[in-house]
Amino acid sequence: MSRLVVVTGGTRGIGAAIAERFRSLGDTVLAPGRAACDVTDEEAVSAYFASAGPVDVLVNNAGISSSAPAAKTTLDDWHRQLDVNATGAFLCTRAVLPGMRERDRGRIVTVASTASHAGYRYTAGYTASKHAALGLVRAVAAELAGTGVTANAVCPAFVRTDMTASSVARIQERTGRSPGDAEAALAAASPLGRLLEPAEVAFAVSFLAAPEAAAINGQTLVLDGGGIQR
Repeated sequence: MSRLVVVTGGTRGIGAAIAERFRSLGDTVLAPGRAACDVTDEEAVSAYFASAGPVDVLVNNAGISSSAPAAKTTLDDWHRQLDVNATGAFLCTRAVLPGMRERDRGRIVTVASTASHAGYRYTAGYTASKHAALGLVRAVAAELAGTGVTANAVCPAFVRTDMTASSVARIQERTGRSPGDAEAALAAASPLGRLLEPAEVAFAVSFLAAPEAAAINGQTLVLDGGGIQR
């Protein structure tokens, strides 16, 4: 049976790969970017999901990042990352919960990060926002326990996306390293020893969203080759 899947931030990178994965499974997919649904805007989120119809799978994928030492992180940067990465996931999750509870079925999968489990230098805002997103997943999962609805998270290390390309560029600018060496520095942050591909994250999301995954709730699937074990 075809499901209605909403993938926020679904126009490029990980989001686009997730959307394509669900389409290949025969699902109907809505993959709004910011222009279609600003996840930080309460009214916009409510209106979007009201018009979307009964959502079977929500993938909270919209996310941003910036890098700076904690002492140099601006309040605007701090709020911006919390607004998109944490509040955005909250608003979208809140929008689909009543319908999923009423139908007693549904899957909520949040794309978090290994930064939701560990602290990394120069990522105070990003790491805090991803910890918050993971806390949201766990709290919602506790409320959903014993129902047909689940909430889980996928936590990848660095993925080959535009966001990671920006991180590589920042390393080049600050250290003078070549693009290859800068990418290698990011890849070395996990035992995997390479960047993840978006399709690998998409597979993990689709696994947690599968009908057969009904017993998996409040869990995190870490994609880093074994560095963080939960």
